[in-house]
Amino acid sequence: IQTRHGIPTAQFRSFTDYNEAIKYIESINHRVVVKASGIAAGKGVLIPETKEETIKAIHQVLVDREFGDAGSEVVIEEYLDGEEVSCLAFSDGKTVVPMPAAQDHKRIFDGDKGPNTGGMGAYCPAPVLTKDLAENILVNVLQKTIDKAAEDGFPYIGVLYAGIMLSHENSKLVPKVLEYNCRFGDPETQAILPLLESDLVDVMLDCVNGTLKSENVKWKAGFSSATVVAASKGYPGTFEKGFTIDGHQDTSESENIFIFHAGTKLQDGQLVTSGGRVLAVTGIGSDLSLALAKAYEGISKIKFEGKHYRNDIGYRALSASAKSS
Repeated sequence: IQTRHGIPTAQFRSFTDYNEAIKYIESINHRVVVKASGIAAGKGVLIPETKEETIKAIHQVLVDREFGDAGSEVVIEEYLDGEEVSCLAFSDGKTVVPMPAAQDHKRIFDGDKGPNTGGMGAYCPAPVLTKDLAENILVNVLQKTIDKAAEDGFPYIGVLYAGIMLSHENSKLVPKVLEYNCRFGDPETQAILPLLESDLVDVMLDCVNGTLKSENVKWKAGFSSATVVAASKGYPGTFEKGFTIDGHQDTSESENIFIFHAGTKLQDGQLVTSGGRVLAVTGIGSDLSLALAKAYEGISKIKFEGKHYRNDIGYRALSASAKSS
């Protein structure tokens, strides 16, 4: 749909045959990103730096099947340099109402080091997305995608998630689509929805009934949010489960702190860990610094063996703010 209708994206090719994919890699000289085409729990994107690493990444996806059935097809995409931003929107198949844009942190360690994860934190709204860029994405990506999907015979109703790279071109930031998801994103949603003032059920019903209007989707003005994920030791690799979780009772939404459960379960009446990303803690405040302070206040109270979280969520936005002030 992107290439057919001129929706801005990176150059890409898709392959199901390993040898054909390698032949393509040998024919090009630019850096690429290797993606498992299917759903891979947010971890199916490999970012090699050399041609040798690229060949190894393709082998991991198509031959070793490290991502299972998600790797039955591999997408080899032009590497874009810039800042990534998540742009979600509600749609009733015709009208598109954007949510505040968010940015997340994929790498497991501070400073964006280590392997990719499903997401270690996020913040909203993303300061990098100016009003002009947001309008550009609404018109040329989100609305155009919905319009062209309807023209092609499959009108889309629900939440459309566009992962956008703000690519540096001729000293300007140019939005290009990295990916679509037909759902809310994780952990961006945990940062976005606490800022929604309208009732989410009403908004969803408007989508289903074809009555969506931008004026009926209201957001908390003058507020920011930040989400920090607490993960199990060893994630995104192998990790142990079943550790007792304490401290989650010590926070409340009245303090502008929200806890979202992910890899947890009740065992003999006790909350224990049961996944890689265990809990997400969101704080809201009148600016990003205050929202982050709330999120870290909440996550500091949660205790379980092997708890790991990043200490630098929002660093890009805070750094940019410091430079501009």
